Amino acid sequence: MSSDPQYAKYPNLSLAQDIFNLSNPACPQTSQQASLKKLQSAILHHHMAPLYRHLAHPVDGILNTTGEGATSSQPAAAASSKGGVVASNLLSGRKVSQKMILPWDEKLYDSLVEENKKELDALQKEEDDAAEAAGDTEVQAARAKRAEFWARVGDRDKAVAAYEAVLEKTGILGTKIDLILAIIRIGLFFGDKVFVKKQIERAGALVESGGDWDRRNRLKAYKGLHLLTIRSYNLAATLLLDSLSTFTSYELCSYSSLVVYSVLAGSLALKRVDFKAKVVDAPEIKAILGEGEDNIPALSRSGSSGPDAGDEEMKDATATTTPGVASTVVNLTTLGAESGFVPEEEIPMDFSPLSNLVSSLPLPP
Repeated sequence: MSSDPQYAKYPNLSLAQDIFNLSNPACPQTSQQASLKKLQSAILHHHMAPLYRHLAHPVDGILNTTGEGATSSQPAAAASSKGGVVASNLLSGRKVSQKMILPWDEKLYDSLVEENKKELDALQKEEDDAAEAAGDTEVQAARAKRAEFWARVGDRDKAVAAYEAVLEKTGILGTKIDLILAIIRIGLFFGDKVFVKKQIERAGALVESGGDWDRRNRLKAYKGLHLLTIRSYNLAATLLLDSLSTFTSYELCSYSSLVVYSVLAGSLALKRVDFKAKVVDAPEIKAILGEGEDNIPALSRSGSSGPDAGDEEMKDATATTTPGVASTVVNLTTLGAESGFVPEEEIPMDFSPLSNLVSSLPLPP
């Protein structure tokens, strides 16, 4: 059975981080502006009419705080998810900033809807032609394209329903697991933790029934990141650290992000002896952060550490970042940093806040 992952391109989980940034008043304005630009570009490029309406509609949009139908983001969010398969919890939970709202353009929305209709008509024709002149494999391929279409444009309920329809007609175990992983990412994108938990259990049952090594390891990363979103740090740390040596789930996050999540979870969950053995001295982490004189101070203990490192020192340290690198408030619900499963060149990550945080932890010699 092939271990090549399928259905791993959509949704783009990094967009969920951008939406979170827009709703979070603690996020730096430069990061909000960058997120707004990126989100608008993605909506235009991928014709994301459903997501655009869900976010920006003047009455129902969850980012709307001034429209006639909502006085705050939370009632709009609740209304938009009522009766749906997947709940929408994209926002930070704080009052949405009035300064960085995603503007609503009715003409733009209509044009996006029209593009969606054209693409759906073409997909329906492809399925009809396959049913007449080809076989079940070609019909399934056309249906899978429709599922990926709905995942791409951001219609969570239609995407899940379409993936389920493909899953129902699929007999190959690896493909079934890939389909459920795609469904899990939809839940991660929209922040529905209960839905994600159920789907992870579902995927786990399939993996245990005979899933291959690659999919077993990919599910481990999915589960670890989900546990991080629900603040189950003890369980998350074990899975995330185990994933470092086998990570291939670039549809979830970059490898650098996985390192950050692993270090943070480990710092909260592990005893100091275990933290040094499993994190500080881990070869996978050293490969990213360097070792010896090139290692960040926290992981080589060249920075300030020990019982005397007080709260005030830690506060000052974590507030310090490398000049020229914009800090970002990370939404651990979204976790994504890549647009597809094929790893691309990563944007350089500033590890100095992580270094300063860990440097205040008392570590054994």
